Order: sequence, then C-alpha cells, then structure tokens
Amino acid sequence: MKWWDNLLLAWRTVRANRLRTGITVAIIAFGIMALVGIITAIEAMNNSLRDSFSTMGANAFSIRFKERRFFGGGDRGADVTKSNTRSRKRVKKSSTGKIITYKQATQFKQLFDFPANVSIGINGPRSQVVNYENKKTNPTVAINGGDENYLQLNGYEVAFGRNFNRNDVESGRDICIIGKDVAYKLFGAKYERALDKVIRVGKNKYRVIGITKEKGSSSFLQADNVIFATYTNVRQRYANPNQSYNIAVMVNDINQMETAIGEAEATFRPIRALHVEEDNNFYVDKSDSIAETFIKLLGTISAAAGAIGFITLIGAAIGLMNIMLVAVTERTKEVGLIKALGGKRGSIRSQFLFESTLISLMGAIIGIFLGVMIGNLVGSLLETEFFIPWNIITIGIVICSVVGLVAGLYPAMKAAKLDPIVALRYE
Repeated sequence: MKWWDNLLLAWRTVRANRLRTGITVAIIAFGIMALVGIITAIEAMNNSLRDSFSTMGANAFSIRFKERRFFGGGDRGADVTKSNTRSRKRVKKSSTGKIITYKQATQFKQLFDFPANVSIGINGPRSQVVNYENKKTNPTVAINGGDENYLQLNGYEVAFGRNFNRNDVESGRDICIIGKDVAYKLFGAKYERALDKVIRVGKNKYRVIGITKEKGSSSFLQADNVIFATYTNVRQRYANPNQSYNIAVMVNDINQMETAIGEAEATFRPIRALHVEEDNNFYVDKSDSIAETFIKLLGTISAAAGAIGFITLIGAAIGLMNIMLVAVTERTKEVGLIKALGGKRGSIRSQFLFESTLISLMGAIIGIFLGVMIGNLVGSLLETEFFIPWNIITIGIVICSVVGLVAGLYPAMKAAKLDPIVALRYE
C-alpha cells in the first residue's frame, strides 16, 4: 500500500469518528491557542514598548532618583553596592528614595559643562479635562512641564506656533503647547486655529502658543493626548512637594555617550551631597533602558505562557494516545483482515501514525488561528499593530507534529504486531 493510500484511509477514519476527533482537536487547539495568543499579545506589546520609551534616540540618557523599588524588580544598583561593600565603601542607604528637587535639577543644568542639550521636566496631573468654549476632552489628558529643550529630548516637534523660550520658563506664565489629539478634539480638522486661543485645563487657563506634530499612540503612552507647560508653571499650579524632577541629556555625538554619562555623574554627585566613599543615590538610564526592563518582565510572562501551553499539550498528547489505543481496539478485526490479505506491518503502522498526526495538526491549525486572532484582539485594545508571530507558529506546528507522532507511535506499533488469526476472532 502506497503512502498516500494510507494517508487517504487515515483521513477517512478521522472523518468517520467526528465526535472523538473533535474532542481531541479541541484539547490540542486550546493548548496552542493559549501559547500563540499570549505570545502574540506580548510581542505586540514589546514592539509598542520600544516605540513608547525609545523616544529620545540612541544619543540621549536620563537621570532619575533611586526608587526603593523599580517595577517590582531588583535594584540595578545592587551589583555596585556589593562591590562597594567589598571595598569597604559606605553606601548611603538613607538616600534611597530621595527625589530630585527643583534646586538640584536647575543646578545640574547650570553646572553640566559638556557639548549636549539638557532638559528639565516634571509630571503634572495625568487625568485632566480640557475645555474650549462648549467643547471638552475626556478626562485623560496629561500635563507635563518642561523647558526649551523638553520637546526635542522627548521626540516631539512643533507643527504650528513656537516652542518655549527661556523667558517663558523663567516667568512661569500661563502658556502651553498642546498635542495633536487635544487640538483635534477641541478645534476639529483645522486644529491650527488653536494658536493664541485660551483653553481651560481643569481650573487653570492657558494660552496656546504651539501644537505638536502627530507622534502616534501606543499601548502604554498616549503621546498626542498631552499638554505641555513650562516646569516652573507646573510647579506653581500643581505644587507637589514629593514630585521628583526629570533630567534628560542629549549629546551631539553618539560616540560621546559614555563620556557624557561619566561627566553627568561627576556633576550630579556633589549636588546630591555625596561623599567619595558613598554610592550614587540616582540612576543614569539610556533612552531604551526602561523599555528593556518592561520587555524582560514580559519575557517572564512569555515563559509562563509557554509552560502553560506545554502542560496543556502534554494532556492533549495523553488524550490522543488514549483515543488511538481505543481506535486500535475497535478496529482489531479490520487490522486482522488487512494483514490476512497481505497487508504489511509498515502500512498498518503508517496508517495509525498518519491518523494521529492529522488530528494533532488539525488542532494546531485551529489553535494557531484562534491564538493569533485573540492575541491581536488584545493588542488592538491596547492600540498595537497587527502582529503575526511566524516563529511561534512554526514551532507550534513542529510541536504538534511531534505530539501526533509520539502519541500515535505506541498504538501504531501495537496494531502492527496483532496476530491476524487472533484479530479476526476478536469480539
């Protein structure tokens, strides 16, 4: 019997036992769907994270205070702390969690003597309603405070109007630059009309001096649903004594990054009142380091998803093997007749292997389709682009093929070894 005859006969057998086949296919499909779906959603979020956080470019870095915990993970300063302990250097533990103050941020900008642009920023309220006449936005608009370099170092460009200047920053007057989404919501398609208009952000009034170019949104940042004021204005209007200032630095030449980071640390340590023997109580992060931290956490979730899918597939393999053993028992007379008519062991073994592999691959195809759809549905809710994880799809097909072969191997060998006389007499 030729191999395609065995394949055709296996397909007919699979179709003849629809309920049994459907249950097994469903078990395999759910395992693959969980694996592919979770990984699809995570990969879409990974891409979104890189777009969200890598806004400053490869030639920029930021300085932030050393939180007591960072995204639930370990302290990146732990290795430095250990090495300092070994060298009998004191670590100023009491400084952990101390914010970067207004005075420290402005001092750093004045004292940092390096060919680079320095920006000071501060986060204001995250959920504000913005009004103009009878129109208003949803309570989702964020307010950020910055200086004349803030937009550049955060990847924004001014489409209409102008940027802040030093006089704006020093005076702290009520002017703002609005994102494209805010402008469109309040002024419609011709949103450039927003220039010189007075809008109300919460209870405060601001005159619009600029509108940023569209930057696009992601699952984690609504980059155009934002309003920028000067950091001095945000400090006055939304006073928060526990608010830490953000410092960003963009060097002119990417090859000077490490030198600039060293200079920044040397400049900021005296400002933070650190002695030579004390560890830094602040972090210096390159522009993509936060994204990498999130991506590592998502990688852990991917591993957990893989474990869940693997356990489900083990259960599916056991179920498939059980069903194939039942099929051998049910078709004992059929196998005996085939062998009595001259059928070879290899042909019988191939038939059962083809049958188990077909069932497994049917489950894989359905599971992959559902997984990609569900993963991208989750991604669409987070406003990520449609993503197809070809690597995972290939791995899923290979795994299911192996599952089908392994699950069908013992039943196939058992069927091939049946004695034709005993098989024909089987009741």
